[in-house]
Amino acid sequence: MPTTPAIATATAPAAPPWQGRRVLVVEDSVVQRGYLVGLLRQLDFGEILEAGDGNEALQVLEAQAAPLFLVLTDLEMPGMDGIELTCQLRERRLTENLIVVSARDPRLLEIIENMACEDASLGLLGTLLKPVQLDALSQLLCKAEGRAGDCAPAAAPPPLAPASLEELAQALARREFAPFFQPKVAMHSGQLKGVEALARWRHPQRGTLAPPHFIEALEGTPLMADFTLAMVRQVLEQILGWQRHGLPPLTVSVNLSADNLADRGFIDRLMAQVAAAGVAPAALVWEVTETSVMRQLSQALTNMGRLRLAGYGLAMDDFGIGYSSMQQFARCPFTELKIDRAFVNGAAQWPNRHMVLKSALELGQSLGVATVAEGVETVDDWKLLRDLGCDLAQGYLLAKPMPAEALVGWIRQDRRRLRALADEE
Repeated sequence: MPTTPAIATATAPAAPPWQGRRVLVVEDSVVQRGYLVGLLRQLDFGEILEAGDGNEALQVLEAQAAPLFLVLTDLEMPGMDGIELTCQLRERRLTENLIVVSARDPRLLEIIENMACEDASLGLLGTLLKPVQLDALSQLLCKAEGRAGDCAPAAAPPPLAPASLEELAQALARREFAPFFQPKVAMHSGQLKGVEALARWRHPQRGTLAPPHFIEALEGTPLMADFTLAMVRQVLEQILGWQRHGLPPLTVSVNLSADNLADRGFIDRLMAQVAAAGVAPAALVWEVTETSVMRQLSQALTNMGRLRLAGYGLAMDDFGIGYSSMQQFARCPFTELKIDRAFVNGAAQWPNRHMVLKSALELGQSLGVATVAEGVETVDDWKLLRDLGCDLAQGYLLAKPMPAEALVGWIRQDRRRLRALADEE
């Protein structure tokens, strides 16, 4: 009896969330507007509405029965400009998503980016410089996947109640705080050179909690010293454990608070703890911020001098975001300069970030200290940092913070990827 041949079936790829959706293009130049409309048609949008400026755009949007999926607007227009239109869209909730384009100073687009960082209800997918490229537009639209069809921003999870000092003291006694480690990778070789220890609270009911859930409550209290020493104790144990596993020598960076840094007795306890563990001071880098130095300047400078004389490394964290970062960096015995992610992330795209980043790297290089870029998330930013001579990179492109036990496996798994990244032209 003949058998019926099986019919091969294949699952069709899911349609992009914008396919067939309604969009408004706001652009005073007829030629530019037509160009943008053409790009959107290539991406299979449905109805494409048009407006010549912000005032006309609001009239079009208010005539719609429901918010549009997307508004794509220019910045510089007569009547109502793109910045004012952006504010109106946010206040009136007339669109689910927003993309802003411009041929003007990129810093104007960065204003929009910063507005979106402060207020997620803006619905900004991103900004693009003219002439807009199809691939770049497609990448921004992919960000809409999670919120298609919902004009209101996703409801944030209810905030966790702040921890009381009693809860924190109990968590310390139960050893619920643990360091996670984020790799710092040499840009010229892709090799792991160090890690930063980042505190996590392994809460028995709430799961793993990041520092915003407990650090602020600890600061300014006697518990902060005990908390830091508990972190350092575990860091020292991990350093010895990694040595037993045959890992190459790694430096571990640990954050010190303003209270830690200004307390001479704490510094005595800290150095005694390291000596008792048998770990060389050179294996540790104490990270401090400009704020922590400035709070009690004389005591902080004294204790930083003592730490450097003992052989420890010192890093200025979040360089560039304080009011006098350069002054503090010049007067303190730092061995490492950590450039804040605000000047790293997107530096390949934004000329002003590029210039600040370049200046910071040149400062570190001229003073002979190691330069570390935080917040490296894209290959383009990695390439720029490498070309500018940055020493070390840290960020999600390389690895997220991980438990200590995961580090050895990460090294084995990612060694080739990191080496290829360092060699990539």
